[in-house]
Amino acid sequence: FLESLEPDLPALRAMGLHLWTTGPETHLTGVRDFLVEAAAEIDEPLPGYLSAPQNMMDTCLYIFTSGTTGLPKAARISHLKILQCQGFYQLCGVHPEDVIYLALPLYHMSGSLLGIVGCLGIGATVVLKSKFSAGQFWEDCQEHRVTVFQYIGELCRYLVNQPPVRLPGHTDTAGRGFAWGNCGLRPDTWERFVRRFGPLQVLETYGLTEGNVATFNYTGQCGAVGRASWLYKVRGHIFPFSLIRYDVTTGEPVRDAQGHCVATSPGEPGLLVAPVSQQSPFLGYAGGPELARGKLLMDVFRPGDVFFNTGDLLVCDDQGFLRFHDRTGDTFRWKGENVATTEVAEVFEALDFLQEVNVYGVTVPGHEGRAGMAALVLRPPHALDLVQLYTHVSDNLPPYARPRFLRLQVTATPTFKQHKVRMANEGFDPSTLSDPLYVLDQVVGAYLPLTPARYSALLAGDLRI
Repeated sequence: FLESLEPDLPALRAMGLHLWTTGPETHLTGVRDFLVEAAAEIDEPLPGYLSAPQNMMDTCLYIFTSGTTGLPKAARISHLKILQCQGFYQLCGVHPEDVIYLALPLYHMSGSLLGIVGCLGIGATVVLKSKFSAGQFWEDCQEHRVTVFQYIGELCRYLVNQPPVRLPGHTDTAGRGFAWGNCGLRPDTWERFVRRFGPLQVLETYGLTEGNVATFNYTGQCGAVGRASWLYKVRGHIFPFSLIRYDVTTGEPVRDAQGHCVATSPGEPGLLVAPVSQQSPFLGYAGGPELARGKLLMDVFRPGDVFFNTGDLLVCDDQGFLRFHDRTGDTFRWKGENVATTEVAEVFEALDFLQEVNVYGVTVPGHEGRAGMAALVLRPPHALDLVQLYTHVSDNLPPYARPRFLRLQVTATPTFKQHKVRMANEGFDPSTLSDPLYVLDQVVGAYLPLTPARYSALLAGDLRI
């Protein structure tokens, strides 16, 4: 391809670029033969000054966020964060003798940095699985003598929903079992997981790829992602953070008369924020500064301070345990009430024929707020039981929190994260969606197929939701 580049070579040289090429013909002025020069190099380790970063906060690599909210962005990962990940498994109490089962995508921070780099940090063995299979999980664990399972999202729910298996010499329990994951194990699944597969230790953590705060549930308290102890909270120790009041209607933190944010009380959902400092920096994303807009909050507790906005709502109980509540974009208002999508999803997930539930709000012409919609993935080989589903929802949710629409899906996303923003934008029009759709008919008292006729009646105001 060198011939096609030749007209531009003077301009490239004027830019100060060094030009190499490979191939039989490299006689152009100012262009060097890469293979010849590479062969002449001494086969020794690179000098330290070439491989060592100038600063531990320099960018080591980029990891693209999943795009759960908005478009994917390339988050800057520093050398310091890499070293912190290298010590992660030691912090968790994992030993070099352990065998860690990893079925997460390696373009995900949990898979690459915490999983692979964490294993390198302690010298443990990692078993890489190209794709997670709940049906093959225990056979893999037996074959490779797995002692540690790294999960994310709904993997544990997939496992407890599987029928019991009996492999030769296998007891369907975890032995020296240790499972850890990032803010993905709801209390009901946690209890079922330990009851069925125990005894084993479960460690829930909380953290974001680009975030400057992380928490660990080091006590094993069911349903918690960490604890607001002095070790975390005191400025200058580990990962300081605060929970502040958040208005789901405006999508902004609540501020007092002085313009400062207000800390939450025990049991009150609050936005998790962390001070940006030299000890806990926010490096942002590759690209323009506008990409970080919304991730930084100014004048939170005093003039001039800067906090990282996680975008997540957590609750701190009177014992200091932190529990995940919702994502800020997920809580919506309907009939004048706030609806927390995670609470609705937990009710749905109690049904044994559902494997995964994704709850979000959709705009409906002629209505204020957003109506609830639930995307469902069935647990094989079960079928959708609309009668049981309606009865269960009516018995366990107040009228305003009951989803008005259902969408039957086939599978989850590759990273096991739920793309609520995209699905909310797709709405509930049966002419544009190929998935089976259902609408709540409150007069009949049932979920009915959302046909084009019912969709038109809804837009005309003839079908009340």
